[in-house]
Amino acid sequence: MIRVLIADDHVLVRETLGAFVENAGGFDLTLVEDLDAACVSMEATTGYDLVLLDYQMPGMNGLEGLTRAMQANRGKPVALMSGVASRKIAQDAMEAGAIGFLPKTMPASSLVNAIRFMAMGEQFIPVAFMNEPEEPETDHPLADKLSPREIEVLGGLCRGLANKEIARELGLQEVTIKMNVMTLCRKLEAKNRTHAAMIAKETGFF
Repeated sequence: MIRVLIADDHVLVRETLGAFVENAGGFDLTLVEDLDAACVSMEATTGYDLVLLDYQMPGMNGLEGLTRAMQANRGKPVALMSGVASRKIAQDAMEAGAIGFLPKTMPASSLVNAIRFMAMGEQFIPVAFMNEPEEPETDHPLADKLSPREIEVLGGLCRGLANKEIARELGLQEVTIKMNVMTLCRKLEAKNRTHAAMIAKETGFF
């Protein structure tokens, strides 16, 4: 049996990932809600064959949480997963010692195969994810209208994130994000946040 721990603060995501893994068979699975619980579980055992951490859950503090988890798992493989992290974050995680990086958009079968692969000590990161286009060029017409912060917020809108999620990603207060959304909607002459995201996508900005 492959011993795997999955830590994610979103109950639905955690249970869905867990179901994918358990249905595949051959896994001894542990599910926890944050980094602290993950470390407690790791320290109470001899470590897991693979620990899979949500990049943005409580306690992570970016890649600091990765380092803490690698120590708690006694040198055994630790990987990150995220629905919003950039390619640079994935690269930084790998350089910091992560065994891999999994986008949450991966198909279930690919996810399970990647977990098996990493549990054997092999690095994994999806080629398609690493080959995704870079952030929009600053000479795009919309870039002239928006501030760097507004562009970051617009990127979050294009990924379907709520204000609270964008705020957590950027390390800002939710009220600040609301103000940024209002401002960029005015600048783009958008009726609402959804319309702003549509404008950005239709013009090729994101």
